[in-house]
Amino acid sequence: MENTDNDLNEETIEATQAEEAKAGDAQGEDNVEPIEKKSNDEDFKEKYFYLAAEMQNMQRRFDKEKENLLKYGSEKILRDMLDVVDNFERTLGFIQTDEDEKVKNIAVGIDMITKQFVTTLEGHGLKKVDALGKEFDPNFHEALSQQADESKKDMEIVQVHQNGYTLNERLLRPAKVVVVKNS
Repeated sequence: MENTDNDLNEETIEATQAEEAKAGDAQGEDNVEPIEKKSNDEDFKEKYFYLAAEMQNMQRRFDKEKENLLKYGSEKILRDMLDVVDNFERTLGFIQTDEDEKVKNIAVGIDMITKQFVTTLEGHGLKKVDALGKEFDPNFHEALSQQADESKKDMEIVQVHQNGYTLNERLLRPAKVVVVKNS
């Protein structure tokens, strides 16, 4: 029977280990080896638990990043789509007061398209910030100007220049408003 290189290496290793064991017994070092083995086992357990905890933490971070990506990944494109909604609303504001019958029909069509577009965006987590008549909140509103009005409460929003929107409860764009400032 032929011996391969692996068989020779294993035999050499076994012989070396046997010689070391004999030398250790002759020197009276029996007590040292079990202590080292125990501390090595403890080190391995410690490292194992550390790595297991690190792996759990990494999995949690990955899950949170994945959730945020799914929740807010469309933020950039939705922000760009808001410009389209604004243009539809501006156009509608200009032509709604026209008396021509054809222009009124166009205004109705643009209004329908705008509502459908906003409804579609709301299906993806977009929500309009309710501003008109509410108290000014710097977290959701951007004040463009102030005006005096004794019939309104101080810091009440009286005009909205541009609607604000949130995406899954995160502010995407603040509402640009005019607030009451009495005194």
